[in-house]
Amino acid sequence: MLDNLPTDTLPRLLRRTTVSAVAAGAVGFIVAIIVAPPLAALGLVIGVGMAVLNLRFLDSQAAKVELRGEQSTKAIRRQLGGKTTLRLAAMTVIVIVVVFLNAPLGIGIVSGLVIYQIVFVINVMRAVTGSGGAE
Repeated sequence: MLDNLPTDTLPRLLRRTTVSAVAAGAVGFIVAIIVAPPLAALGLVIGVGMAVLNLRFLDSQAAKVELRGEQSTKAIRRQLGGKTTLRLAAMTVIVIVVVFLNAPLGIGIVSGLVIYQIVFVINVMRAVTGSGGAE
């Protein structure tokens, strides 16, 4: 399904996701300031920031893999998978430690990560349905 998307879809999708997530994070920050402890609002901003940084690292890592020429799919998956797994494991450990040290801040971070993922899924679905990929 994703193979049928135009080649310029991914950069536009990532840009749109980042802008949308920052906007949703700003709205979430305002709501959290009103209804939650201030540290939860700060955590929300940190969570969206962590998700954006993760996406940027993944994007630069994928660009480096593409520059190496033709490789087997298995080798490419191994290169991307190892660093991505380590990065996500580190983020998970950080979030768990912060939740235990300061629950509102930790829950805010988790909320920011969730907001980013929801925005990402919505943008991917928009791109797929807009190109006629979901039939």
